[in-house]
Amino acid sequence: MEQETLPRSARSLGYAGLLPQMLALLLSWDGGEKSYVAIAGGFAYAALIFSFLGGVWWGQALAKGRSTAGVYVVSVLPSLISLALFLPWTFGWEWPGPALLYLGVFIALSPLVDRWLRLADAGFMRLRWHLSLGLGAATILLGVIANDIV
Repeated sequence: MEQETLPRSARSLGYAGLLPQMLALLLSWDGGEKSYVAIAGGFAYAALIFSFLGGVWWGQALAKGRSTAGVYVVSVLPSLISLALFLPWTFGWEWPGPALLYLGVFIALSPLVDRWLRLADAGFMRLRWHLSLGLGAATILLGVIANDIV
């Protein structure tokens, strides 16, 4: 399925999925009273999407009949990484800046996992790169802002 044949709703809703992180950036930019809530919300959203990507990999593996354990191990890693990046907050350690930076890099590079798994077609991969680089960059920028505010 090429990009041109991807349903318009899939493309539109995919790009609309960048809006929550853009809103978090906007609300945190000035360092005002809503900044910390926006930064925490931005982390939660990025972690949710990263976990969702693991579910996509799991579902693609099932649909394509790829039953190797390695595919399923890779599929659960985004959820475990997201949880690990959240733990510093629960322990009162430095958070969320460093966690957002790491999470942004993981999201931006996540299409490399898709390429390695070879479960997605070219049109889907093109959209994945756009969305992952967009969300990854926005999350990294949110981490930079968080380091200045928190």
